[in-house]
Amino acid sequence: MIFDTDIFIWIQRGNPKAARLVEREQERFISAQTYLELLQGAANKLQHEYTKQFLKDFGFRTIPLSGNIGHRATVYIEEYSLSHGLRAGDALIAATAAESNLVLCSSNSKHFKPIRDLKLKAFNP
Repeated sequence: MIFDTDIFIWIQRGNPKAARLVEREQERFISAQTYLELLQGAANKLQHEYTKQFLKDFGFRTIPLSGNIGHRATVYIEEYSLSHGLRAGDALIAATAAESNLVLCSSNSKHFKPIRDLKLKAFNP
């Protein structure tokens, strides 16, 4: 399963359901976009290190950007940005999940619901 950035925010806020969700998964992935968002959200170097250590401790694998992911994200923006307000970061995360044939877990399912070829698991905090 690939996790959207918001799942980590729920964990940081102490949400036990989000923590259990991550713990139950055998294989844990994030997109390069999620990794960037997590680092960007850190207030200082200590939080950077905490984030990197958390991802390492729980065996998360970061899926790098590729030409196919970039192309698919572009198609998603063309199809869904005007009609549904899809943003570039979410398009990259969705494209990473679709290109990797993984289920995307997010509590922001409204951002991803219109994307027909995406397997989505909605998380309800």
